[in-house]
Amino acid sequence: MRVLITGGAGFIGSHLAESHLRRGDSVTVLDDLSTGSLTNLRAIAHADGFRCTVGRVEHMETAAPLVESADLVYHLAAAVGVRLIVERPVHTIETNILGTRTILEAAARTGSRVIVASTSEVYGKSLELPFREDADLLLGSSTRSRWSYAASKLVDEFLTLAYCKERALPGIVVRLFNTVGPRQTGRYGMVIPNFVRQALDGSPLTVHGDGQQSRCFCHVEDVCDALTGLAGKTEAVGQVFNVGSSEEVTMEQLAGRVRLLTDSDSPIEYVPYERAYEAGFEDMRRRVPDTTKVTALTGWRPRHDLDAMLRSVIEFERARTAA
Repeated sequence: MRVLITGGAGFIGSHLAESHLRRGDSVTVLDDLSTGSLTNLRAIAHADGFRCTVGRVEHMETAAPLVESADLVYHLAAAVGVRLIVERPVHTIETNILGTRTILEAAARTGSRVIVASTSEVYGKSLELPFREDADLLLGSSTRSRWSYAASKLVDEFLTLAYCKERALPGIVVRLFNTVGPRQTGRYGMVIPNFVRQALDGSPLTVHGDGQQSRCFCHVEDVCDALTGLAGKTEAVGQVFNVGSSEEVTMEQLAGRVRLLTDSDSPIEYVPYERAYEAGFEDMRRRVPDTTKVTALTGWRPRHDLDAMLRSVIEFERARTAA
C-alpha cells in the first residue's frame, strides 16, 4: 500500500511512518519542518520505500501529486501546541483550514482514503463527561485566541464530512486526546516533555493554574495502532472517532509522578495562566474520552498505562541529553 503522511516529520507522524514501513508499505512524508524535524525520521531516512518531501501542505502544486499517488493519506499537518496557538492565531487558522481543504480536494479526485487528525480541543468547555463523538460542543468566545485552534479543527471536521457526503470521499475523522511519547517536544507547551526535562535538569516543574485540571494521556504507539486499525475499516468512513486513554490525572499529580519516576528533588512551581500565556486565558478543567466507538469497530484499547508512558519519555530524554 502507498501511504502519505502530512506532518510526517512530527512526533506522531514519524512513529506512524515507522509503523507502516514495518508492515511493508511504501511511505511518503510531506512536512514543512516548522514544528517537525528531520531528526525524527533519522531511523528510516534510508529505508526502502520511504521518501520525504519538504513543502507546505497548503500548496496544491506540492501536495496534490503526492495525495493522488497514495492509497491512504493521514493528514496530521497542523499548527500544534497551546503556546504557538496563542502567539500565532492567524498562522493557526490558515494552516489548519487551508491545509485540510487542499488535501481533501486532491483526495476527492482519485478516491484516496483520508484520515484527518482532529483534537479533543473541539469539546471546548463541555462538562458532559466522558466526551462522546455525537455530543454537543461548547467553545469559548471568539475574543479569546485560545479557541481559534479548536474552531479551526472543527471546521476541518465539517469539511471532511462534507466531502464524504458531497464528493463520496472515503474520509475518517479522529479526535486525539493528549498523545505523548518519545520525540515529543515541549517547545510549544506540551506538558509531559516539559515536566520530564525540568525534573532531569533540577529545575522547578511549572504547573499552570492550581494544578487541579486533569487530562488523559495516550502513548503514541497506541495511537498509531488505533489509526492503522481505523484505516482498514470501510465502516469507519464518514465517521468521527475518539482515540485516547481513560486514565485521568491532574497536572499536580502528574508533576509528582514525574518527580518520583526521575528521582528528582525539583520543586513544583504554580504559574498563573496569564503569566504562562496571556491575560484572560481559558482552559478546560477535565478532558476524558469515551472510546467505546473505536473499540467496538476495531477492538482497539490502549496498552500503555501512565507510568509506562512517563518512563518511555524519561528514557528518551536521558538518552537525548547524553548523546
